[in-house]
Amino acid sequence: MGKMKARAAVEKKVLLSGNEAIARGAYEAGVKVASAYPGTPSTEILENLCTYEGVYTEWAPNEKVALEVALGASFAGVRSLAAMKHVGLNVAADPLFTAAYTGVRGGLVIVTADDPEMHSSQNEQDNRNYAFAAKVPMLEPADAAEAKEFLKIAYRISEEFDTPVLLRTTTRVAHVKGIVTTGSVETSSVKPGIEKMPEKFVMLPSNARKRRVELEKRMARLREFAETFPENRMGWGDRGKGFITSSVSYLYVKEAFPEASLLKLGMVYPFPEKMIRDFASKVEELYIVEELDPFIELHVKAMGIRCKGKDVIPSMGELNSHIVRKAITGEATKPQFELVPIPLRPPNLCPGCPHRGIFYGLSKLGVFIAGDIGCYTLAALKPLSAMDSCICMGASIGTAFGMEKALGKDSLGKIVAVIGDSTFIHSGITGLIDIVYNKGFSTVIILDNRTTGMTGHQPNPSTGVTITGDTGTGIDIEALCRAIGIRHVYTVNPNDIEATQKIVKQEIERSEPSVIITKAPCVLLPEMKKRKDKKLYIVIPEKCTGCRTCLKLGCPAIEWAPLTPEEAKKLGYKETQKGYSRINAALCDGCGQCAPLCKFKAIIVAGEDNG
Repeated sequence: MGKMKARAAVEKKVLLSGNEAIARGAYEAGVKVASAYPGTPSTEILENLCTYEGVYTEWAPNEKVALEVALGASFAGVRSLAAMKHVGLNVAADPLFTAAYTGVRGGLVIVTADDPEMHSSQNEQDNRNYAFAAKVPMLEPADAAEAKEFLKIAYRISEEFDTPVLLRTTTRVAHVKGIVTTGSVETSSVKPGIEKMPEKFVMLPSNARKRRVELEKRMARLREFAETFPENRMGWGDRGKGFITSSVSYLYVKEAFPEASLLKLGMVYPFPEKMIRDFASKVEELYIVEELDPFIELHVKAMGIRCKGKDVIPSMGELNSHIVRKAITGEATKPQFELVPIPLRPPNLCPGCPHRGIFYGLSKLGVFIAGDIGCYTLAALKPLSAMDSCICMGASIGTAFGMEKALGKDSLGKIVAVIGDSTFIHSGITGLIDIVYNKGFSTVIILDNRTTGMTGHQPNPSTGVTITGDTGTGIDIEALCRAIGIRHVYTVNPNDIEATQKIVKQEIERSEPSVIITKAPCVLLPEMKKRKDKKLYIVIPEKCTGCRTCLKLGCPAIEWAPLTPEEAKKLGYKETQKGYSRINAALCDGCGQCAPLCKFKAIIVAGEDNG
């Protein structure tokens, strides 16, 4: 592969997660520009890479922009990285497919982090299909050590073959830690600078047709390369059963069948067909073990090779060694570690979350709530049950507008769109423009909690703070909404449930588009944890009638204490009272949303006169 220069470095062994290892690999590969949008399980890549000197890192408004920034850096002759979760590659697919035509100057690697089992995602798509569709090579590491080394290899492939390279991880590879050996920092042989190459970079049809031919030539070279790629390797053992596998599935097979023969694909596209045929011819029974889609299996079967795959291996969710063993032999194995029984903790909005009040109010109105991706999606769960659709980043606004257009004036007062501040910047703006341009009347509520909460409190363009903590100009969401033609824009405090609900009632009946911005910082932000004016709310037991209205907020700090008739009588309650509410002082964040809900004035600020 390409010639490299390396700066000497002292090698040492460190314990890193897959994401941390990818960040280290990017540094050692000499990456100069890295752009990403935060999304589990990929977020920690940029959060770690930004700590290395000499690398420009940024949170982009969305994944499409992140890839375009990385592609531009590549055109300028430096190595660049774009990182995103699996659904983020859907957003970045437009530049990805054309980047396969243009090729690169400096090496370009796109990390796509898939999420089998949907630990934090709305689907579990298999992004190996993107490599096939876009005609770009894809590498798949099995652990943290491989994640670092494969990323460095990916840059060499990118520059040697003039192509973007996809590096696919999964949640397990991204987050499980392993021993990684640090290495030297490479310097690409490509000289940074502007080089005008319109025939390569300007994809007019006349140029694109020529690049399409070059793309096929490149794929032919890559297929030959795959046959001798060292990370596509065979390991021989018992030839009664042979396995073709990749990524973390390789480790599961090794655990389940330690004596079996294995073909491990480090490059899952393009395929080493000669190697596959050779391996298949030397084992009696061939199994393809892979998570999610039968990506390898379909290709092997298309080659006319008999094998077993998804007819025995589950096609949904994560695998593990026990699932693999049982699927193939029918034998249930004993887990290495017995499960420890722990109390169930259902997902919930945090105590004091500023989003809770708005969803409580919306649930009372009975409107259809077109929701979006963010921590506020948890409002769909009981007791709030205040979200009726959730598709993808930015979809809430378009969904609400589509319903409006389907039902016409009959939908007035019956539909509302809800979206977070980071998600609005990501892909909600265009939906709002659509409403203005096509004469809609939808009401959009933007939940501005001053951070990207769901993925770990990253800043975003509306906060005006960069990934490295530098302060710049934050996007004024209210001014932006007015600039695109929204005449009715309101900024409210969502902790004031009554005032907020009054505005919502007013605006959903308006026959013009409107935006309500609920502005209050996330309670988990450092400045909120340090504040000294936090109030503690308590329940006056003798005033609590057990009506349970406060419990409908779903706040974890509000607890229900059941009473037997005897206990009720002893404590001075009516014998018919089933219990009373109390507030856990350790959890209360002092938002005050609960107090106005109690018509019996049983909830007060601790230390205040209760009347």
